[in-house]
Amino acid sequence: MLRAEQNELVTRTGPGTAMGELFRRYWIPALLAEELADRDCPPVRVKLLSERLIAFRDTQGRLGLMDEFCAHRGVSLWFGRNEESGLRCPYHGWKYDVTGQCVEVPSEPEESGFCKRIKLKSYPLVERGGVLWTYMGPPDTQPPLPEYEFATVPAKQTFVSKRLQECNYLQAMEGGIDSSHVSFLHRGALNQDPLFKGAKGNQYNLRDAQPKFEVVESDGGLLIGARRNAENGNYYWRITQWVTPFFTVIPPRGDHPIHGHFWVPIDDENCWAWSYDYHPTRELTAVELQAMKDGHGVHVKYVPGTYRPAQNKDNDYLMDRRAQKEGRSFSGIDGFAMQDASVQESMGPIQDRTKENLVSTDNGIIMARHRLMKAAKALEKGIEPPGRDPVTHRVRSVSVILPPDVAFKDAAKEALKAQAGVAHTSV
Repeated sequence: MLRAEQNELVTRTGPGTAMGELFRRYWIPALLAEELADRDCPPVRVKLLSERLIAFRDTQGRLGLMDEFCAHRGVSLWFGRNEESGLRCPYHGWKYDVTGQCVEVPSEPEESGFCKRIKLKSYPLVERGGVLWTYMGPPDTQPPLPEYEFATVPAKQTFVSKRLQECNYLQAMEGGIDSSHVSFLHRGALNQDPLFKGAKGNQYNLRDAQPKFEVVESDGGLLIGARRNAENGNYYWRITQWVTPFFTVIPPRGDHPIHGHFWVPIDDENCWAWSYDYHPTRELTAVELQAMKDGHGVHVKYVPGTYRPAQNKDNDYLMDRRAQKEGRSFSGIDGFAMQDASVQESMGPIQDRTKENLVSTDNGIIMARHRLMKAAKALEKGIEPPGRDPVTHRVRSVSVILPPDVAFKDAAKEALKAQAGVAHTSV
């Protein structure tokens, strides 16, 4: 468990908080590229790390992310007119470019130079891999652009989605690095979901509900190994990569695409669950793409016109008690993503970790918490955190059969690296 002050430290990410300062040292997924697809399209509200921002693409195709509110009287620029290389407030016509610089105040004479003194806070916004990324930290410590493999393979080999999750980022992320719950929460879906079924590894998950965990530090975060019994005295290993502060790569199943998540705080009680699927050596098939769009695997169906899941707490996630009773679904909730989200949101907006009772299968979660807290405290002393170097992004997760006398981190060392044109290691 955590002490109350530790739980506060690790869950609060707003301006001025230790964890918020840590997160602002990384490139963060802000929007899907499809949300700002066209020049002069409507602006989009963005809330990240408890900051309310507005994003737009201007007449020249440049991207901007800045304070949502006009410097004049505080009107939300979501109401603004995106025109002629700037966003114009509809109230009194003040206009801003993509850097947040005010370029026109119609009520003031141009020669006064007044508008040159007005500039909204702004952050860079860069497109890569179908995602618009932002960096919200000090400009002089901006790291190189992210190089996660899903964002660097050809476009036809990858698929990215996002969904609103109505809880603190940490309890969502902890679910993403917890391999033990698969044997229970997801057991009914492993052999049914088109993006998972047919893999031999599924049977090891279903047969052995008592995995043994080994967790070791990596340059960017953690290698979390979950060991289950396989044939002939060998072990089935599922090795998850967690890269500071909130990126996960989940072990693949058979030749299905690799998948994983970012858990990005909107504020302290809500987060964006970013989900990706990609294959390192081939294009995604039409069947795979359709399954992802239909909400299978780690993706979801939406409330029309939003990124909120159609299954949500207001409709009890469309739980089917009969399916749960009859064994067709262990949880009664359909879909991997919403099975996870339902239990994580049930903990409340911010889980009270002073009341939990952890066991050996929680070692990955324990170490991730401590690594986050350690990095936040080190940053206060001027020490830059891990996971900013693009080398630490170029990693994969692995599922593999190994003999009992071999250390997983050594045997899977090469497979855990993302290598262009090399197939992933999977069971």
